[in-house]
Amino acid sequence: MGLRDFKMPEIKFKKMKMNMEDELTNIDYEKMEKHNTKKRNTPYEDRTHYKTVKEFFLRSVEKYPNESCILEKPNHKEPYKVITYKEFGEDVFALGTALINILNLKDKRVIIIGETQYGWYVSYMAMLCGVGIVSPIDRELPENEIENLVRRSRASAIIYSPKNGEAINKVKENVPEVEYFIEMRSDKKLEGKDVGLLNLIELGKALRNSGNKTFEEIEIDPEEFKVLFFTSGTTAKSKGVMLNNRNLAENINAVTAYVRLYPSDRLFSVLPLHHCYESTIGFLYPMSQGASVAICEGLRYIVPNLQEAKPTAILTVPLLVESLYKKINEQIVKSKKDKIVNTMIHVTNVLKAAGFDIKKKVFKEIYDNLGGNLRIVVSAAAPIDKKVGVWLENIGITFLQGYGLTETAPISALTPEYKPCIGSAGKPIVQAQVKIKNPNENGEGEILIKTPTLMIGYYEDEEETKKVIDEDGYFNSGDIGYIDDDGFIFITGRSKNVIVTQNGKNIYPEEIEMMLDKVDEIKESMVYGKEPDKNSKKEQKELIITARVIPDYEKIEELHGKISEKEIYDLIWNKIKEVNKKLTSYKAVKSLEIKEGEFEKTSTMKIKRYKELNKDKK
Repeated sequence: MGLRDFKMPEIKFKKMKMNMEDELTNIDYEKMEKHNTKKRNTPYEDRTHYKTVKEFFLRSVEKYPNESCILEKPNHKEPYKVITYKEFGEDVFALGTALINILNLKDKRVIIIGETQYGWYVSYMAMLCGVGIVSPIDRELPENEIENLVRRSRASAIIYSPKNGEAINKVKENVPEVEYFIEMRSDKKLEGKDVGLLNLIELGKALRNSGNKTFEEIEIDPEEFKVLFFTSGTTAKSKGVMLNNRNLAENINAVTAYVRLYPSDRLFSVLPLHHCYESTIGFLYPMSQGASVAICEGLRYIVPNLQEAKPTAILTVPLLVESLYKKINEQIVKSKKDKIVNTMIHVTNVLKAAGFDIKKKVFKEIYDNLGGNLRIVVSAAAPIDKKVGVWLENIGITFLQGYGLTETAPISALTPEYKPCIGSAGKPIVQAQVKIKNPNENGEGEILIKTPTLMIGYYEDEEETKKVIDEDGYFNSGDIGYIDDDGFIFITGRSKNVIVTQNGKNIYPEEIEMMLDKVDEIKESMVYGKEPDKNSKKEQKELIITARVIPDYEKIEELHGKISEKEIYDLIWNKIKEVNKKLTSYKAVKSLEIKEGEFEKTSTMKIKRYKELNKDKK
């Protein structure tokens, strides 16, 4: 499930009775423990100081052997199956042992592709704990893009989900350099290049039982290149981000300074794991704390999954949070309880300020719809409507926001749970130095980040690396923002050309333009995110991916004869549709504009995008 798949299905909650007056009168205030309402202003002193992923993995397996680790549904009708830390650890050790002893993949590169599932977690952890270099890629990529990344990463093996089997089978013929194709959820014995992941785990267990400890004994160099994330995963223009164990471990150290997670906590995994955000903060972080992760089956099952798994925390993107907020409030209005809810929000806020937090009791029905235990919601990847965060805090759920990029593995800033600041992107993590480059009169400028979570560099692109990391070690984020007096970062714009969807996906216009410009009938193109028509009756928040095209009239006449303007438009639109088939769905061009004249350009013949778009505004 990619972030672009957040085309929200119909979310249904049961009609709410909302008998909050009864809940309010049933509380024994004399027996209630009064909480200290004084807010701390400094990070937790006992944050972790891990140097590698293997360090905290081994600690958690040893310290929490019988605690829940991963929860996965075998199918929709069966309940969640619980895998303990002990079981997870044994499978990781076994797979790692098999990968290096049977398949000889030590220090080689392995791609992981597939939807969120137990086999993904086991494979990723085995790679990080000593096998080689892992490259998680988007399971929704078209075959040509998968093939491209296999070649670019120089992968020796691909671990894939059965749902990606058809695409992998088609790619096989074109990538003879790949030594092994390992299918998750399969116990197929090694035959040629094909083998099942479950079979490897069993073979690894047999080796370990015979005394083979080669995998456990591997020592991890914190600085060694171990993870390769592709920022867009489409063409040669996409960037490969090289990370090491230290980068990932420092994320854990950073979060523990601002947010407390306990073995009793359970995260709900709804975002795709090939994103650094989900695989690091949604998996490695709870793993480091002995907490568990419950896998969402898919967005159409999100409500029953929430109610069954009963998570305490969710990492998500704005569209999902906003959808849940909207659906719950629709039910409240239908139940004619909106006025009493607003009154209870005011009452409980007053009581909380006095040290009595009764929100979970008063808003019990809302909590029950979300599983009953939810205490933290983290939103990142894109801006969110501030009223949603305020509402969550008002009903007693801590709302946090994070900021970062794949290049910072990913966390650069995070809202401390002890001092929320809704609307900001959070405070710089404790290990980071963040400053504003050439601030204007409002204090706004490009955000520069110096942090131990910063990437090693761009894969096989030293020139591009030097462009974004200055001599002092600061990363030029390309984001525009300011830092307030309390140290919170506020993002106000983007300096790059990147188009950011509502779900937080990045679309690089140059990639699409490069493909469009190969079309004979197109002389030149400029792709941008067009604001939706405010006068349209249809509610539309998402930017419309638009191609502004200068037709090659001479070529058109040569190939198609003299045709009308309408026919030229239709012809180019059909050509764009053909290009769309080669793109992942969220990057597809949705609108075409035929441009008269030429684009305004620099001396190096680059289109002046902002000048071009500013003409529209005028």
